[in-house]
Amino acid sequence: MRVAPVADELGQRFTAAGHELHLVGGSVRDALLGRLGDDLDFTTDARPERVLELVEGWAHSTWETGVTFGTVGVNRGGLRLEITTFRSDVYDGDTRNPVVTFGDTLEGDLGRRDFSVNAMAVSVPGHKFADPFGGLDQLATKVLDTPGTPEQSFHDDPLRMLRAARFVSQLGFTPAPRVVAAMTAMADQITRITAERVGAELNKLLLGAHPRAGLALLTQTGLADHVLPELPALRLERDEHLQHKDVYEHSLTVLDQAIAQEEDGPDLTLRWAALLHDIGKPATRRFEPGQGVSFHHHEVVGAKLVRKRLRALRMPKSMIDDVAQLTFLHLRFHGYGTGAWTDSAVRRYVTDAGDLLSRLHKLVRADCTTRNPHRRRALQRSYDDLERRIGEIAAAEDLARVRPDLDGNAIMELLGIPAGPLVGKAWKFLKELRLERGPLDRDVAEAELLAWAREQGITPAAGAAGDADGQ
Repeated sequence: MRVAPVADELGQRFTAAGHELHLVGGSVRDALLGRLGDDLDFTTDARPERVLELVEGWAHSTWETGVTFGTVGVNRGGLRLEITTFRSDVYDGDTRNPVVTFGDTLEGDLGRRDFSVNAMAVSVPGHKFADPFGGLDQLATKVLDTPGTPEQSFHDDPLRMLRAARFVSQLGFTPAPRVVAAMTAMADQITRITAERVGAELNKLLLGAHPRAGLALLTQTGLADHVLPELPALRLERDEHLQHKDVYEHSLTVLDQAIAQEEDGPDLTLRWAALLHDIGKPATRRFEPGQGVSFHHHEVVGAKLVRKRLRALRMPKSMIDDVAQLTFLHLRFHGYGTGAWTDSAVRRYVTDAGDLLSRLHKLVRADCTTRNPHRRRALQRSYDDLERRIGEIAAAEDLARVRPDLDGNAIMELLGIPAGPLVGKAWKFLKELRLERGPLDRDVAEAELLAWAREQGITPAAGAAGDADGQ
């Protein structure tokens, strides 16, 4: 395996001082997989204060936020290096916080790691390979197992159960049967982990190359019941006449099909929207006499549930807003194929989507999972036609910046009113008019505003309407 020159350079400093230094964990795993990155993890017998002495004058910068846990951070030539003293921690069994205890041997340090593929090390500068728990064989066969018993590993740190699902997604590994069994038996232990850490792991899982497999593992083991309960809730019982799809499998397929449309790398917002777009269905399912199953307004209910779940996972507000809006809009397209959409409806579709329009295109196309080839082609043709009309109207009207034909200052001048809520009401009226009829000449917009004002009982200040009429 290739070893970064900076690792050997650092290793020489430690060796000269009588200390061991080893590349370890994900750095070794990823190097063996040909996935070299800018972050390198090391382990050493040197204590943190000694590590700081050894890197002084060599590191371009250091940080000590992890020193309490034995980790010194180093920046060298744009690379981020983390050097951690051998550990032999004891966990309290209630939280995932260890009682930090420094160890004396490399094997002892490797034995406390989460999975055997992360329990390999390479000495620097000597490049001696250490693999006491069979990580290399498991890497070759893409099996995920723990150095010790999975029960002890997950008891020490329940977050490792989510990391197992994440590695399934990121690396395409298959967890060993005993790992799956332990995850299933200990799923409720994940409640010991903070929402922020859970959310971070779910994001990493969704951004992986195989998120469907990782999500399936969460559902199979019962972990999803605790961290993302809306997902297993989609496994609705199908009625005896098979009048509706398996919403759970449908959602995973939509996720796959959304990913297939990504153009500039993984899109976390799109992936969350694809996964959660139908989470309002369980609450809205109704068996209609003689008409099968309905899910009326599931997009409205779903948008609210999206906000609730993503807030609970401490996701950024901007992403919560975007995923909720995509969920709310994902059904708007249906019915377009009847030919009933006016230019006004197209304008509203674009305006309501705003900056999310490109993602909404992908989500709606991904949401077509019918096995009927004729229906699939018809839906795709309809959406092709909608995109064509959006392009034509956008070229003529600059849809990306739809605004009323009169701004706030013009409204105040025409009606002779001060800044306040009334100006906002007038602005909204003009915005709706713009969406309905397209761009208007200024005199037409002014006449419409004055007519609206009269209907509202608003009398323009003396001279205001007359001045406008005289323009």
